[in-house]
Amino acid sequence: MGSYNYYRMFGCFNRKFKIRETEPPPEVREAFSRYTGRGTHMNADQLLRFLVEVQGEECATVKDAEQIIQQVVNRRHHLIRRLNHSLELEDFFYFLFQDDLNGPIKSQVHHDMSAPLQHYFIYTGHNSYLTGNQLSSDCSEIPIVKALERGVRGIELDLWPNSAKDNIHVLHGRTLTTPVPLLKCLKAIRDHAFVKSPYPVIITLEDHLSPDLQAKVAEMVTQTFGEMLYYPQSECLEEFPSPERLKNRIILSTKPPKEYLESKHQRDTSPVGKDSFREDAMKKEKSDFGTEDQDTDERSDSDQDDEDGDTSVDQQSYQPGAPQYKSLIAVHAGKAKHGLKRALREGSNKVSRLSLSEQELERAAENYGTDLVRFTQKNIARVYPKGTRVTSTNFKPMTGWMHGAQMVAFNMQGYGKSLWMMHGMFRSNGSCGYVRKPRFLMEKGPHNEVFDPKVKLPVKKTLQVRVYMGDGWRLDFSHTHFDAYSPPDFYTKLYIVGVPADARKKKTRIIEDDWCPIWDEEFNFPLTVPELALLRIEVREYDMSEKDDFGGQTCLPVSELRPGIRSVALYDKKGQKMKSVKLLMRFQFV
Repeated sequence: MGSYNYYRMFGCFNRKFKIRETEPPPEVREAFSRYTGRGTHMNADQLLRFLVEVQGEECATVKDAEQIIQQVVNRRHHLIRRLNHSLELEDFFYFLFQDDLNGPIKSQVHHDMSAPLQHYFIYTGHNSYLTGNQLSSDCSEIPIVKALERGVRGIELDLWPNSAKDNIHVLHGRTLTTPVPLLKCLKAIRDHAFVKSPYPVIITLEDHLSPDLQAKVAEMVTQTFGEMLYYPQSECLEEFPSPERLKNRIILSTKPPKEYLESKHQRDTSPVGKDSFREDAMKKEKSDFGTEDQDTDERSDSDQDDEDGDTSVDQQSYQPGAPQYKSLIAVHAGKAKHGLKRALREGSNKVSRLSLSEQELERAAENYGTDLVRFTQKNIARVYPKGTRVTSTNFKPMTGWMHGAQMVAFNMQGYGKSLWMMHGMFRSNGSCGYVRKPRFLMEKGPHNEVFDPKVKLPVKKTLQVRVYMGDGWRLDFSHTHFDAYSPPDFYTKLYIVGVPADARKKKTRIIEDDWCPIWDEEFNFPLTVPELALLRIEVREYDMSEKDDFGGQTCLPVSELRPGIRSVALYDKKGQKMKSVKLLMRFQFV
């Protein structure tokens, strides 16, 4: 007797649907039969051959195969004493469908971590203390903790004087956001910085403080972080250290106080001044709200925050910045005060970080793309969302990565497709928050030429993806969650996100009335720059009368994909892993 779901129709009669048991697809059956010699059990030697020949795990050993068998037996037969250490067909299928045993990407750090910092994409947050929108949400240390626990390595704090001007608050200046004490944020960083990853945390400060409060920040930072804090012996670094050298260290990055003194643009001292800014942003909130990840190209930067801070102190009372504060700044930051072209092309024997708004990035990509690539070969570029994204949406990150920008800063509470791409990129390299940039972004040719993202290249390889089946929705959702009158009608959408020439989207057919859909469809994606490509996967439930329901999503770095038959876990809209929902897929490069 099988299991059934009953659906009430028109309030007067029931429809009965049998729940089909999950069964291995034909290709899994055929692989089991081939590697067992048409037998009924797979031993460790046979499993090892499968791992090497089908899964591409050339370094696998008999011991690895034995451990897999033992784990599967322990999970599936823990109540039964099993003397023979082998897998039956159902055990083999179970193994293939376990993402912790047979996931699509490596879970360990495997990139070379000994190169200077600018050689890496760095998982970076924007206004890391905000719980919601940019104008009126609460400021808290909790979003900082969540970001660090996810592997984020770049944390941004906006520093403002409190009302008495004797202490420091963290808040989004000139808005209605409620402040959180700086010390609370620093302690949260100290306690959670290396829970997920041992590699360095970079705190970018947007500083609006007087010298006495800068001195207080220096005292707080040194007392809170102690030996964890890294700062150079010389005033400015000639080359960035490596993530390996900076393991378990915390780094500060902001403009040195000297630059605040030289700034001609003075701002109001109150973090809740300039009502015109708030009113202007409020007017634009309506147009931005509900347009998740909208990527309009506005030429004016007048609505941008100064991401690296600016002096907010009356110039008559301003004195040179506290020397101990300046000495703690490891990564000196600045903006393109004299134009992007000059900022990108001016050479220096010191390394620095340049902040660009998303509009400035678009202009740089359009007009000075190779200059930006060349700049990021020695220096760090940080890109932040435009000021009109008041609902904390995000922009498309690939433009920044294509041009070598290391710190593409995102609102981690701005859930949507752009943030899913960010999650996907930083699943690379064991989710440690540092991803080694492709070699071509760091190399120069014989005539000093660098990678040009505008140039269309020949196809380097083709990614072949087969979507076998999906399962787990019946365990995670009520039987009427997707449809009140019948089981769900699932289909899968596949996207390649990368350089423009590689962008593609495909989708499977709709499987009607089935909690365990079997698609068994194959798709080919030719790739010119596979090193930067992401494979975005989304499952939808077809709805004839309304918008299709969301059934799960994930995003995977193509360069990290392991070949063979793999279990792909799906995530909800906020990027939280679903308890049971998975796809069985096969990846091959041809």
